[in-house]
Amino acid sequence: MQTVGKQSGSVDPKRYLWMLGLLVPATALLPSQLVYRTGFTVFWWIGPIIILIAIPLLDWVVGEDGSNPRDEDYARLTGDRYYRWCTYLFLPIQLISLLIAAAMWAGDDLSVLDKLGLATTIGLVGGIAINAAHELGHRVESSERWLSKIVLAQSAYGHFYVEHNRGHHARVATPEDPASARLGETLWEFLPRTVAGGYRSAVHLERERLQRRGRRFWSVQNNLLQAWVMTLVLFGALLGIFGLKILPYLLLQAVIGAWLLETVNYIEHYGLLRGKRPNGSWARCAPADSWNSDRLVTNIFLFHLQRHSDHHANPGRRYQTLRSTAESPQLPAGYATMILLAIVPAIWRRVMDPRVLAHYGGDISRANIAPRKRTRIIAAHGGGDGLTAAA
Repeated sequence: MQTVGKQSGSVDPKRYLWMLGLLVPATALLPSQLVYRTGFTVFWWIGPIIILIAIPLLDWVVGEDGSNPRDEDYARLTGDRYYRWCTYLFLPIQLISLLIAAAMWAGDDLSVLDKLGLATTIGLVGGIAINAAHELGHRVESSERWLSKIVLAQSAYGHFYVEHNRGHHARVATPEDPASARLGETLWEFLPRTVAGGYRSAVHLERERLQRRGRRFWSVQNNLLQAWVMTLVLFGALLGIFGLKILPYLLLQAVIGAWLLETVNYIEHYGLLRGKRPNGSWARCAPADSWNSDRLVTNIFLFHLQRHSDHHANPGRRYQTLRSTAESPQLPAGYATMILLAIVPAIWRRVMDPRVLAHYGGDISRANIAPRKRTRIIAAHGGGDGLTAAA
């Protein structure tokens, strides 16, 4: 895979920046102190302020990363346990933040609006925690896989562990993948499709895996049941300690966490479609099948998730070894900024649809198009009669 950007003389020029990724879960520890010291209740909303405002601005100011790890440093980077601790430490900070938030939701000192702000902050942290779970879930070490399931418990999204690894990576950038957004499909149309489709796919995949091993679905070896039980234990413990009063906020933060994850999924493969082999089967996933961005700030906070093509080509690679590629289609901004654009479909389509068209050399029929809109979209971009008939 061809890489872009300079190869730094340092093994990893970003080595000490990765710990900054822990500032995200730490933001959930800050609201009470900031409000107490300043009197500004807006700090209950510090999560969206940092993730949806500060990080996009920093992306714009700091700009591109521009460095790739050297081939000769790959083994050294992979074996350096410092990078693993950057993800391991996410979990205790995340859980402590949730515990503190639950205590505040249970009290009477905060207004409903303030509690909603705190729930939004906790939920966004939980959504980024799913990315930490994503990194851990791809590892072969059983301890890291268990940590992945624990991280997912806060957002009640344990099925992601199964669907992402065995479903999304196999079907990415095809119409069969519920996590690959289609050209013309808005974020708000994509969300119900991907949530329901991902859940169904995870159940199907896990049932098949257990059947091959001669086990029933209702087995202690079921990865889905393991992850879901962790959510039940976590939520049950919090409700037992703080009472049912916190339930609406607990559920809200879980929904927000899942929303953030699926919004990033929407961005990563929008409109992209893998090629086919002569026998009609899908070709192997290529660098051209994922949207990338090498904005430094968001890369740090998302553990190189924006180098998404390399991740799909080499899912076993740890985040610190992922590279930028010349073949990958590039987003106009980092994922944090693109989330804001995705929320408003008209803006999103104005920005992204021309990029999809350009990526396929003006032949829009090569894109992954929303079925209900296919005829109209092809006609709007000058598709031939054969293409329209095929729709």
